[in-house]
Amino acid sequence: MRRGLRYVPLGLLLAVLLELAVFVAVGRAIGFGSALLVVFAASLLGLVLLRREGMRAWRGFRAAAEAGQPPGRQVTDGLVGLVGALLLATPGLVSGLVGLLLLVPPVRGLARAGVRRAAERRVSSMVAGDLFGPRRVRVRRGAPQPAPRPTAEPPIVVDGGRAIEGEIVEPGRN
Repeated sequence: MRRGLRYVPLGLLLAVLLELAVFVAVGRAIGFGSALLVVFAASLLGLVLLRREGMRAWRGFRAAAEAGQPPGRQVTDGLVGLVGALLLATPGLVSGLVGLLLLVPPVRGLARAGVRRAAERRVSSMVAGDLFGPRRVRVRRGAPQPAPRPTAEPPIVVDGGRAIEGEIVEPGRN
């Protein structure tokens, strides 16, 4: 089991307790019926937006695929929109607020960039290139580094300050 996954049940419990505490506080401030109506309206709006965001993500993916462009931006944008709409559809004031924030364009752009960075760290550079297009690589000059572990990814070779993608071919092997 991964290290971070053991904290998921505790995180879910804390999220439920936070939702209940916020609901009670809002219920005391505006009344129980009004707080329940706000949660119901937010969930209904989330369900409507869930369908809209899903269709929007699918259309963006198809348009990028038909144009021969990498679909990574449309996929990550659609994923952030779907998560935002799903959180809004989930009954609760805190989750609804977070979902609503994820649908606001500047916050959505930040979340999309975070999802892209996380995806690029978890997949090979070849897959990331297919998803997000060519990437810029920063090459730093300095002390020689120890040899990296062998991977299936082509190494970056530095030649006079230029970064050149290539692969190592061992003599005698085809």
